Amino acid sequence: CGRCGSPNGDKPDEIARLCPSCGALSFPRISPAVLAVVRRGGRILLARNVMHKTGMWSVLAGFVEPGETFEGCVRREVREEVSIEVRPDGYLGSQPWPFPDQLMVGFAAEWVSGELRPDGVEIAEAGWFGPDDHPPLPGPGSLSRRLIDAFFAGVS
Repeated sequence: CGRCGSPNGDKPDEIARLCPSCGALSFPRISPAVLAVVRRGGRILLARNVMHKTGMWSVLAGFVEPGETFEGCVRREVREEVSIEVRPDGYLGSQPWPFPDQLMVGFAAEWVSGELRPDGVEIAEAGWFGPDDHPPLPGPGSLSRRLIDAFFAGVS
């Protein structure tokens, strides 16, 4: 327990830890992150992260900073990672990743200006792709893949 130092136990009716000594209740922390489906005409922005050595490409993503809105995070992450300006225009869905501690929140955004320039720190390559000419994508269980598939199917 962070309050009294006693060992915590599980709280049976919710995802929390309960101190049997002082009654302090602790909930797991959540780190929100956005995924951005950036559109330009009939194509979407996909990028390969420098950590993905398998060649998988995905939508851009990043963690929300303290005091930042989801929409502000979309604009900032896209600007930092590939140097373009976008206009977020809609919530698309979410997916919890309790281990480690993330909540992924998907947004649509429209390209406004700029040319793609991957930062080389997080993003190795980036490009605009359609349903018939895209590189390898994330697995079907991920929110990023569901968002990509929905765009390619004409849903988003």
